[in-house]
Amino acid sequence: MSASFIDSELQKIKDAGLYRRLRRVDGDQDATLKLDGREVINLSSNNYLGIANHTALAAAAKAAIDRYGCGSGASRLISGNMALHEELEAKLAEFKGTAAALVFNSGFQANTGILSTLAGDGDVIFSDALNHASIIDGCRLSRAKTQVYRHCDLDHLKLQLKDAPSSARKLIVTETIFSMDGDEAPLDGIVELAERFDAMVMVDEAHATGIFGANGAGVVAKLGLSQRVAIQMGTLGKALGGFGAYVAGSRALRDLLINRCRSFIFTTSLPPAVMAMALAAIDLVKKEPERREALSANCRILKNGLIQLGFELGASESPILPLIIGESAKCMKFSEQLLANGVFAQGIRPPTVPPGTSRLRITLMATHTAGQIERALKVFEELKAQA
Repeated sequence: MSASFIDSELQKIKDAGLYRRLRRVDGDQDATLKLDGREVINLSSNNYLGIANHTALAAAAKAAIDRYGCGSGASRLISGNMALHEELEAKLAEFKGTAAALVFNSGFQANTGILSTLAGDGDVIFSDALNHASIIDGCRLSRAKTQVYRHCDLDHLKLQLKDAPSSARKLIVTETIFSMDGDEAPLDGIVELAERFDAMVMVDEAHATGIFGANGAGVVAKLGLSQRVAIQMGTLGKALGGFGAYVAGSRALRDLLINRCRSFIFTTSLPPAVMAMALAAIDLVKKEPERREALSANCRILKNGLIQLGFELGASESPILPLIIGESAKCMKFSEQLLANGVFAQGIRPPTVPPGTSRLRITLMATHTAGQIERALKVFEELKAQA
């Protein structure tokens, strides 16, 4: 095969206005960034609580390296199952209100592995239309029949559940906070339908962990559904400021994944420093609810300010504010204009979002100051006036 197809494929991406490049970040991941050599207000981070640079996480990581070394050395089923793995899993289970938990190397590995373990030929997965790419790929890898229901549409989900073969194993999967729209799934209704039609529920709490609920455990905890949602997946690299992922549920679920989940079995396990950071982050989130309060206040200020300027933000109920532009080229032009004026709000295009819904994915942090938010709003106002 000639390598010329690579150039051809790249040209197709450029012609469609979908070419992407990496931007270089120097220094801390905080409310401001040094991006491609320029200091900018950072409205594009998942470090929602601003703890990725916290001294408690750094100290825990350094202590873990001093005690355990840098790497785990192997997969969990060989010699890579360290004391810190089990300590973190016990803390995650307590945090999420479940009997057990299991850590994964990334959210993508967790979702693809869990779904392809729990469902197969003859089974049916019911997946929200706006679920993350890792869920979509997990559904594909499972080889189960996948029914995509309209976004957050309980009536559509109900019809699909009614039409499913009674003999089929059924699994409903949804994000609790959707990564590109920031809205919250109607989880109470989903759980009620699951119980009515004998289906399991799996949720992705990647953008809810650390933010929602009395202790930051997520939407499931906020709604008191910990005993009714069979599979709670989430990440350690967003509000918790580190890296990795987890699944929380029954001990039987944990045991099955240890024995069958390929993305868990066939990979070197998380290193000690990463797990120590996660342990410190969970403690920090519990002890400092003021971070969640500050994040919520910042979200209200920016959201209200953007709405007053006439921008469309959809139905967001989280730190994710999708400013819908529509056409890809127009979206990226706006993003570049903001950057030129010291505000980084990344443009998001297909295939990440549906065609015609390109947007700025604006995200807030607890550590943004009132002055930074005011400055950002001023830039939005000036650019809107120029349009």
